[in-house]
Amino acid sequence: MVIGTAPAETSKLPPLNQYVLWAVNQMPKGGGYLASKKAIVNLQNGVALSDQGISTKPKVASPSFCSGATYCVFLKVIDKLIEDGSLKMTGKQRWEFLKIDEVPDGHGIWGRWNANGPGTAKLFAELKCGKNFTSYDHALPGDFMKIWWTEEIGGKERGHLVVYLGAIMKNGKKHIRFWSSNIPGGYGEKVVPQTNIKHVLFSRFENHRQLAKAGSLPEKNRFLEDMLRMSFTWKQVAKECRVHATPGG
Repeated sequence: MVIGTAPAETSKLPPLNQYVLWAVNQMPKGGGYLASKKAIVNLQNGVALSDQGISTKPKVASPSFCSGATYCVFLKVIDKLIEDGSLKMTGKQRWEFLKIDEVPDGHGIWGRWNANGPGTAKLFAELKCGKNFTSYDHALPGDFMKIWWTEEIGGKERGHLVVYLGAIMKNGKKHIRFWSSNIPGGYGEKVVPQTNIKHVLFSRFENHRQLAKAGSLPEKNRFLEDMLRMSFTWKQVAKECRVHATPGG
């Protein structure tokens, strides 16, 4: 398995974490990294409505970037839930998730996910489909994870959106394993020292039925829209995204 997690261990995870890890394992390797307008167009070309679900072609969406790669995983999870009969969505509801090209940060579903700062966490908070927390000790493989490499949050940030895979000890130091589109190779796993991470925000997908309400969200979220050009504090992030230390609050 790409995730390096034994099947017995995976089976103990919450069901939706298992779905996320399943989706990661369906993703190709490599393809290169590119954060540009062209990469956005590639992503749009790589997703489409299928008869009943959502079709994703991550090889078409290459070279890729972190928020696009994790969004492909999220869309694969949605499609699998529909296929399994666990989630019912109309074509119109599914289409809300596929509006990607020309969508500004903070607008729609994709614009929230792709925004600077806590895009995924804010989307989960708005949809009430998951919990946002900061404790490494409570993180589980299959949680979405926003990493900040510096103290800056917002317009000047250096961040990375990934799927958390676990922690390992390496040379006496704790390292964090994750999957995403990484520089320079693209889709794949990476390991970094935990000390390299200045802020972290885990988002655990828990209530998939709330996704059917995505079309009722306001067209834009001003907080995320402003992330592109303004700086924010961690206190503001925690308040806006209902962040707790642990998933239990």
